[in-house]
Amino acid sequence: MPFPDAGNTAIPYPLPAAVPATVRGSDYAHLSRQIKQAGLLRRRPGYYMFKITVTAVLLAAGWAAFVLVGDSWWQLTVAAFLAMVFTQAGFLGHDAGHRQIFRSRRANYVLGILHGNLAIGLSYGWWVTKHNRHHAHPNTVDQDPDIMLTALAFTGEQARSSRAAARLLFRYQAYLFFPMLLLEGFSLHIASIRALTSRPARHRIWETALLAAHIAGYLAVVLLVLSPVRAVVFILVQQSLFGLYLGSSFAPNHKGMPILQAADRTDFLRRQVLTSRNVNGGWLTDFALGGLNYQIEHHLFPSMPRPNLRRSQIIVRQFCQQRNLPYCQSSLIGSYTQALRYLNTVGRPGRDLSQPGFPGVGQ
Repeated sequence: MPFPDAGNTAIPYPLPAAVPATVRGSDYAHLSRQIKQAGLLRRRPGYYMFKITVTAVLLAAGWAAFVLVGDSWWQLTVAAFLAMVFTQAGFLGHDAGHRQIFRSRRANYVLGILHGNLAIGLSYGWWVTKHNRHHAHPNTVDQDPDIMLTALAFTGEQARSSRAAARLLFRYQAYLFFPMLLLEGFSLHIASIRALTSRPARHRIWETALLAAHIAGYLAVVLLVLSPVRAVVFILVQQSLFGLYLGSSFAPNHKGMPILQAADRTDFLRRQVLTSRNVNGGWLTDFALGGLNYQIEHHLFPSMPRPNLRRSQIIVRQFCQQRNLPYCQSSLIGSYTQALRYLNTVGRPGRDLSQPGFPGVGQ
């Protein structure tokens, strides 16, 4: 069965009929053996040492430029640069959370809190817990935290059962999606603070201390160098672009792909493949999206080091083709088109989900 044209799919493919548990296990086990035999689960310390060093240098250079530029509106270019570096640091924290970098859980944790809590001001422990729930139940109603949001509706039932104000928001959610991402950075900071102040955490003291150090250091540097007005504008621009970049990197992965019900018993292999979407591109796409463009391979093998994902794609795609399992891949613009079309359709209850629902995009 040829791969479907993902760029023209408003609502992706129906889930295949359930298969016996023995077959489910053997399918994934067979794929895992191929991946292991190809050496694609081996750690890549050289690659990560280079990435960590470059990111640290860029972060230091960004703050050094901030001090050198001084009290000037040119700081907005520095804000954009730091937004990019913050996101790249976040990608490293993501990899550490999946134990892609070191074999030791402790080493990955230390690296994670340094990049998360200290470098960019997000609670690493809170995020890993949330993200692991997403990996276990991608696009699953009442189980995946990434679709359990108050600002977006991912099912028609959610849109129909909403109150008047929320229903109006959902109706235009496709148009508001990217503007709302400008608030994502602020939302993550607030969620991190809430998690560390209201929930027990295993390493709460360390995470709280590093997060407090980030907030205090960030505000102190900005307020010492810039006038009050410029300081506020700098923070708004830097954090807004950080949220936009980070959110735009995760947006193509699952939005517009099948939504599973909580009682669904689709096996692990099919659950991960059918709810995930890859983004086509070369080295620049790999860099810009932090390897998240190989979402299918990443969900099947979360601990696989980022540089091995591209190599694993050939094996996984051929494996899916042999089993008539749809393998969704699209251009970056195409992935956004599918996501926005789906959000627009779901946000307007009563519309035919098989028809394109975002006028003027991808048509």
